[in-house]
Amino acid sequence: MNDQRLRLDLADLAAEVDPVDLRDRTLRASRRLGIQRAVATSAAALLLIGAATGVAFVIRPDASGPAPLPADTPSVTVAPTPTGSPSGLPPTVSPGTSEGSNDSAAKELTGTLYYLGRTSTDAVVHAVQGGADRTVARVPLGGEPCVGNSITVSPNGQRLAWVEDADAAGFGALMIAAIDGTHKRKLAAEVGCLGSTALVWMGSDRLVFRQTDGASVLMNVVSAKRVDGDRGQETDRCWSADGRYLAAQDASGPFVSGPGSRRLYNYEPPSEDADKYDGWSARSVSMDGRFVAVGWKGTDPSRHDDSHAVVEVATSKVKKLPVKGEVKNILFTSDRLVLVRQADRIVVLDAGFGVLDEVVEARDTRGLTLLAYAP
Repeated sequence: MNDQRLRLDLADLAAEVDPVDLRDRTLRASRRLGIQRAVATSAAALLLIGAATGVAFVIRPDASGPAPLPADTPSVTVAPTPTGSPSGLPPTVSPGTSEGSNDSAAKELTGTLYYLGRTSTDAVVHAVQGGADRTVARVPLGGEPCVGNSITVSPNGQRLAWVEDADAAGFGALMIAAIDGTHKRKLAAEVGCLGSTALVWMGSDRLVFRQTDGASVLMNVVSAKRVDGDRGQETDRCWSADGRYLAAQDASGPFVSGPGSRRLYNYEPPSEDADKYDGWSARSVSMDGRFVAVGWKGTDPSRHDDSHAVVEVATSKVKKLPVKGEVKNILFTSDRLVLVRQADRIVVLDAGFGVLDEVVEARDTRGLTLLAYAP
């Protein structure tokens, strides 16, 4: 009986409850979960894109510079890619040269060589630079030997000096002019024009000459005034191109003197040649006073600009030159080169007598007298 009542109560309760479609509920739940997963996936993707975009802003180069990093971003130093040598060391450039320079061009004789030629009426001064020969001055000979025997060019290549209108004894007027022969003026009278070296430059603005009384005079050619001081009893004077070192002879013998120094030296000329000449003298002095170029003194009163040997003053030994064949002249220059003139060329040496270059002389200048070289 009780069981029967329980069944009836349950039936009444079931009748009061609305039926539920579980299939529809399951489908709705499935759709809701799918949407949640899609939203979560999209959010994660956006986070990843944002992070990737932030990194790209940091490493992307920009003309205005990199974007500022967030405050909590760790500092990172990136070493630049080397653009030089593979080792990362800077390229080596030899002293005195530049990258890409042509070595032969660096050794080229870039200054001006001055030569003396003669016609029947004029002493002709040639200037040769870079192989180009041009006539810079013509000085009338005046039918006498003095002009051709005395004309000289200053070491800087800016002035000419010579003696003209000489008497029978070879004394005349000392003239000075610009290298092209202009601005000619008279400096002194009764100046000797004969001998191996009648006029000698001390630097480029002072000139030594001999007058009729036998006295040597040192004159400033710019001011046209004599330089005070006893010239001493030296003979055969020759100065370095800057006028600092003097090579000469006195009662004690040949010597070289300079700032705070005076050193005697000697030279033994080849015996087979010595009898042909009236001795020898210094013709050129190195800029440091360590070497002299020596040449023969003629037995006649004509000029002798040639030299044939280099003597080291400290040892009195002849310096062996790195050339083959006869040497016609040796010239120490103000830019510390050594010019060795031979039959058809000039060999250019450095201060240590190493060969730098060879310059072939033009045919028209090979027989002329080399007066000077100006850098």
